[in-house]
Amino acid sequence: MNEYLPEDRDPVRCWVVVAAVAIVTLLVLGVGSFDDTPVEQPKKLFISPPSAKTVQLPDGRHLAYVEQGVSAERARFSLIAPHSFLSSRLAGIPGINPSLLEEFGARLVTYDLPGFGESDPHPGRNLNSSAHDMLHLAGALGIVDKFWVVGYSTGSMHAWSALRYIPDRVAGAAMFAPMANPYDSKMTKDERSKTWERWSTKRKLMHILARRFPSLLPLFYHRSFLSGKQGQPESWLSLSLGKKDKTLLEGPMFNAFWEKDVAESVRQGDSRPFVEEAVMQVSDWGFSLSDIQMQKKEDLSLFELIKSLFSQAEREWVGFLGPIHIWQGMDDRVVPPSVTEYVRRVVPGATVHKLLDEGHFSYFCFCDECHRQIFSTLFGIPQGPINRLPESIEVASELTVEATVPDKVKEEQDISGLA
Repeated sequence: MNEYLPEDRDPVRCWVVVAAVAIVTLLVLGVGSFDDTPVEQPKKLFISPPSAKTVQLPDGRHLAYVEQGVSAERARFSLIAPHSFLSSRLAGIPGINPSLLEEFGARLVTYDLPGFGESDPHPGRNLNSSAHDMLHLAGALGIVDKFWVVGYSTGSMHAWSALRYIPDRVAGAAMFAPMANPYDSKMTKDERSKTWERWSTKRKLMHILARRFPSLLPLFYHRSFLSGKQGQPESWLSLSLGKKDKTLLEGPMFNAFWEKDVAESVRQGDSRPFVEEAVMQVSDWGFSLSDIQMQKKEDLSLFELIKSLFSQAEREWVGFLGPIHIWQGMDDRVVPPSVTEYVRRVVPGATVHKLLDEGHFSYFCFCDECHRQIFSTLFGIPQGPINRLPESIEVASELTVEATVPDKVKEEQDISGLA
């Protein structure tokens, strides 16, 4: 049983974990609940009628999506954003101002992961298939140039997969509190310990269940976000929150967004996509983050090898070489700063923006000034959409040329005849 613990093999701690799992499971099943104190019943989730646009993928599945910002023809920058765990295509960048997208000429596309919202399930999915879902979505929506990926929280797992599996189609990455696999073999014991110590006990248990006892997860899910009732993110996602996050989550704007987003996420009422997502987070991703950017290996002669030991030769890298920007709240207790420290170590080309006093939600959600800072960092000075000539004007121009050329030829022929 010791191997269930990610940070060490202390048998005492092992039995504490086992006991805690048993206790929490009993509580979830309703055993030992003797409190008859009347409490206010939570409201039911309102799930609106289906309304999403969809594209059909090569395997026949349908992927639901939503677009914001300028049209495909006028877009200077296209961004694709996979959503986080208990979320949907409706999230995107929460609260982003349409005028900001217009100002930068940006097109933001978000979509439902398989089995979430109105997207068809895909039981055999992995991070490779996730990257190719993005690729096919981009093709179906006419994104012919490279696109940016936006990864927030657990949604960054899918953004990382795009950098690993389709790097030639990605222009850059904007990551916000990006997660890493807490069981990644490349993570040091100290990095792993710093990550786990910031989590609540229940969150640690959920990770252990996802890795070792995934069949128990539906019990938790059906008692919380799949119950058909409304609830709070810190309870349903077992979160510890800092001051700024608590203030944001208590506001009516965030609550309205949260209720709508969760209702869409659980539309299909099936626990399997959520179990798949949770298991993927803590299982073998098929790659390590260190695979995204790797030092180029060369067969050096003995002389060149000795020379490299004494010279500061510039390293050559392979993999994804585009810009990677990471924004990390230093008071984030959901994805702690230690995770970003690990990412920075294994992905040396990433640029990290440390946000003092910010939490997991406070910088990314409903902050106009924050969103402006993000877009300015990614795209520089706003230049607006691309202004293309209307097709009718282009056609008229071509017809004018075609009409004038024969007249000129005719005039030359007349002069030649007179001569």
